[in-house]
Formats: sequence, structure tokens, C-alpha cells
Amino acid sequence: MNFTKYFINISLSILLSGIAFSQEKRLAKADESFSRYAFVDARKIYLQVAEKGYESADLFKKIGDSYYFNARLEDAIPWYEKLTTTYVDDIDPEYLFRYSQSLKSVQRYDEADKIMERFNTLIGNDKRAEFFMNTRDYLKFIEMQSGKYKLSKLSVNSKYSDYAPSFNNQGQLVFASSRGGNSGISRIVHEWDEMPFLDLYSSTITEEKGTLQAPKKIKGKINTKFHESSTSFSNDGQTVYFTRNNYTKRRLGSNEKGTTLLKLYKAIIENNKWDNIEELPFNSNEYSMAHPALSADGTKLYFASDMPDSRGLSDLYVIDINEDGTFGEPRNLGDKINTEGRETFPYVSDSGRLYFASDGHVGLGGLDIFVTVPEESGTFSIPYNVGKPVNSSEDDFTFVLNEDTKIGYFSSNRTGGKGNDDIYSFKQIEELITTCNQYVTGKVTDANSKEVLVDAEIFLLDDTNSELQRTVTDAKGMYRFDLECEKQYVVRANKTTYNPTETLLTTNSVLEHEYDVALQLDKGGLVGKEAKPGDDLAKLLDLEIIYFDLDKSFIRPDAEVELQKIIAALKEYPNLKIDIRSHTDSRANNQYNMSLSERRAKSTIKYIIGKGKIDKSRITGRGYGETQLVNACADDVSCSEEQHQRNRRSEFIILQ
Repeated sequence: MNFTKYFINISLSILLSGIAFSQEKRLAKADESFSRYAFVDARKIYLQVAEKGYESADLFKKIGDSYYFNARLEDAIPWYEKLTTTYVDDIDPEYLFRYSQSLKSVQRYDEADKIMERFNTLIGNDKRAEFFMNTRDYLKFIEMQSGKYKLSKLSVNSKYSDYAPSFNNQGQLVFASSRGGNSGISRIVHEWDEMPFLDLYSSTITEEKGTLQAPKKIKGKINTKFHESSTSFSNDGQTVYFTRNNYTKRRLGSNEKGTTLLKLYKAIIENNKWDNIEELPFNSNEYSMAHPALSADGTKLYFASDMPDSRGLSDLYVIDINEDGTFGEPRNLGDKINTEGRETFPYVSDSGRLYFASDGHVGLGGLDIFVTVPEESGTFSIPYNVGKPVNSSEDDFTFVLNEDTKIGYFSSNRTGGKGNDDIYSFKQIEELITTCNQYVTGKVTDANSKEVLVDAEIFLLDDTNSELQRTVTDAKGMYRFDLECEKQYVVRANKTTYNPTETLLTTNSVLEHEYDVALQLDKGGLVGKEAKPGDDLAKLLDLEIIYFDLDKSFIRPDAEVELQKIIAALKEYPNLKIDIRSHTDSRANNQYNMSLSERRAKSTIKYIIGKGKIDKSRITGRGYGETQLVNACADDVSCSEEQHQRNRRSEFIILQ
């Protein structure tokens, strides 16, 4: 497993030997090694200390990480488990994510999902948590996507690390391998994963089956005594972009902390040898850039980086290559692609599809390979997992595909290979699912008896409340609608003698949405009740209170759900008229609060009229400021935020 997969930067320093230390000094020594990512040496000390009964959150973290960042996820499990169960109240959410990924590596998906639920609760605004919560049926989708490739093992793999295949447009596959590392400095890499340095090799591809002939180290000045990996070739095969440690003109560079990072380079072929090595001008000594991928027309270069505006450990970027060979400015591919995890190893096919590896998008474990399709707007679609058998519970990455022959290659550290990472060939036998086909399904029941309701009407509305589809529930009380991605819908359920109900539904990358409906009969609604002027419609419909944020008048998402029920009642009873009365808490002065409540009343009226297409003559409203508090939280009275929140509300008083 090579460190460039994890995009953690390695300090090229030699470990000093130590003889006899106290436990504290031994830990300090291990910490010093760990800080330079010398995981193998640090782990030996940590394990010895742990075996003597010493426990701490920091110790469990570092032992777990020493395995995790060497792709030994199964070995990380017991240490992350100790950490997350012993130090429950003081856990860094990132370790829940790593623990979940580690559990996936041994296919303990139910446990991994429960840990991700904890992660989502603690982390707040995080794309990885959002993708997981919105894709709870990810195993079902991956299963639907699976079986599109037929894999073959290759004889060119070594007992070391072999990965990052690419086509050089001359009938050869170029890849990185640590099979021929320089023994004199191999100890430096042993600090990370006990693998020698990487060099670039080429192997001729047999035309029919895609098997590879014996590899040879590529000629020229491209290989050095440090790491070279992940290449991308121009269409004419005369130019190659590649990744290397920060080593230019025989000088090793580092950042302010003395750490050697990764950079992008370019070489030109002359007399069948790679020469004229140039560092790309947009590199930096302070962050890494790696894993180049040229677009088919050669006008764009995609790459991975942890530059300052990246979301996570590494993001995907693109930069324009101008006609004169100069470069534009790097652009982050955005939140649809990048997460707080790792997005890395991009590859752009001739049709413009972007394949990449990620552990931030929801997958089977470790790095999974995803594909995103170019759209007319110039952006990319949501990413799709390419499924099994290319993806596994381990790390799967560096995917390339010849779309003419349907033959391609990728790398994986899955069980059954020759070495640390191996290259696999595949034949694509079926097209991937790269269109977003979703649906919503659910069961309609009586809220009191729990019996299923047959022939209940179900409506699918758009975000303006225009009807798109309608159906009735079947003999099992079930319904289903097909949906489009990245749209907002309203699902409305209705049946004679029952109160109608609605919910908002926003589609994203979820395959299947489930929305079960319990309709109220003679309870909590207007049916069977006498609704008279002066009654609060919200109470008759048993709605949650329509709350507002402090000092705000916009309609919150939780309020939208309740307002849809108000809209449903107004549509069901066309003679119904209401007066909206909005309120504030006692904080701020009376004049300001009166103005704020007026804004809240207006925004509520605007939402109902606009979203529900309700005639404005049926709705009136005004603000009451802090004049009608529901509790004792008046001026100068000490109250909790929750108590103040009860006063920031809207009422819906029946006029007719």
C-alpha cells in the first residue's frame, strides 16, 4: 500500500535508534515516529505499551491509525472499537468514520451503518454523513450496479506494490511499482509501510485479451531515487504528466516543517527516452498535487490535491491547458464530487466520463471507484458507484478503460493478490447505470387501528403544488411513484372520512425513498369535529408549532412540512378562511419585535399562497410582536432558549 493513496505527506527522515527508555520516553519516541508517519516503527512501541496494560484515547487512536493509514483496516477494528466504546463522551467524530470504514472492510455493514449514524449525529455539516443518510439503501444500489465487469488476474504483479495503470497510446500499459526500490534508502519508506520506492514500468498489452507482457522500467530521466507514480499521456504519446516527490533538478524540496510533499511533473519523449523533465508551474511546496489525468482533447488536466480550499484529505481539481502550453488557475470540482474524505486518482475516458476513487461517497469499504457523467451545463452528474466485482470491501482505485475495446485495468489491495497492491484487468460486459432512476414507495394505514387503507388517493406534486401523478393504494395499502433526481416533491395522501396529509420530499442520490402514511380518522383533524371561527387550525390538525429561528422570518424546513398540511386543509375545504398571527419572544424592544412578527406573518402568507396556489382572499394575517406570550418569559425574566422558542410561533385562526 503506497502512501500516495492516503495523501498523507511523508517526511523523508531516518529514525534514530533507541536503547532503553521508560514507558513515557518510549511513548514520546513512538509519538515522534508517528508524527513523521513512521507507522511501522511507532506501532511496535505502542503495542508493547498496550500489552503492559496502559490505556488512553491517544494510544488507541494511534495504534488504530497506524493500521488504518497502511490499509490494514481489519487490524484497526479492535483499537477503534476500544476507543469509541471507552471514551464515548470525548470522541473525535473522525474516528467514528474510520471505525465504520474499517468495519466495512470485513463486511460488517450493519455495525458500520450504526457507527455512521453516530458520526452523523456528532459531525454536523459533513458531506460523508449527508451522503450516507441520504443513501441508506446503498448496498441495494451497488448490487444493481454489479456484474458489469469480468475480472482477470495478471502475471505482471509482484510481491510489492503495483498500481496506477495508464495507457501510453503506443499499445502499452504504464504503471507504478516498488519492485525495484533502491536498497540504500529503502529504510526511509519502511518507516511508512515497509515498501521500497516506486518507479514507472511499461508492459505491452496483448490485443485480444488485454493481458500484459513482462514489464520493463521506462527509459530516460523520469525515474529517480524517490517516488514516481500515476501517469497520463497525451494522444500522440509524446508528452506524459506524472507524480513525483518534490525532487527537481536533483534537489529535494520540503515545506516549512521539513516534509517532502508530492508534485506534478511533465516530460517529453526524445529518441525513445523520457527527457526534458519540468515541474508544473502551479505546484506548491506547502501542499501536495498528484495523480494527473488529461482530458481526451488535451485541454484540461485533472488532479488530486490537499490545497487550502480542499474539503478533506484530498479533493479533485481541474486546470485549463492553454494553446500555448501555459496553464490557467486550478478549480475545485465542488461539493457534488468532493467530500471531507479522500477523492483521488481521477481518470477521464474518451467520452468524457470522470472515474475516481473515494472513501467519502458511500461504498463497500476503503476506497471505492465511482463514475460521474459530463452534463450539458459543463459540470458533472452525481457520482455512481461502479459496483462489484471492481469494488470490494478493501481499497480499489486507479481505474482506466479503453471504451473501444471495453478492456480496462484498476488496482486493489484485496485478499488473493500477489503483493500489497495488485493490478487487475477487466472486460466490461454491460453498461453501468449512470442515470438517476428513483422512486418513492410506502404504505397507507389508519392511524388508530393500524389497518392498511385500500384505494386511498396518493398525489405527487411538484414544488409549486402542481399535480404530476396520482394513484390509489393497492390491496396491501401500498403505492409507488417514479421520481427524478435533485428535485423537490410533495406527496399528498387522502381518503374519504380521513384528514389529508402531506410531506415534502427532496431527492438526491437515494435509490428508494420510503414514506408510510398514517391517516387520522375523527381525531386530530377537521373530519368529525366542529371547526368554528376562533379555533386554531394548527391545533385541530394536531400540527407541530410553526417555529422561527431567533431574529429570523424565513420559513424553516421543519415548518414547511407543517405548512403543507395547512395547504392540504385549505384545498380540501374550499370555503375555509384563516387569519395568520405571528409572534416573537420578549428579547429586543417592543417596536422591533412588532416589525419582526409582521415579517413572519407575511412570509407565512406568501408561502401558503405561492406554494399552495391558494387564493389570497382566503388568508389574512398580522404580527403581534411580544404582546401575546405563552409563558412568563417577559422582559428581564431569565428563561432558557427552549422557553423563548415557544413564543416565536405562528397561529392559524379560523375566520370562516
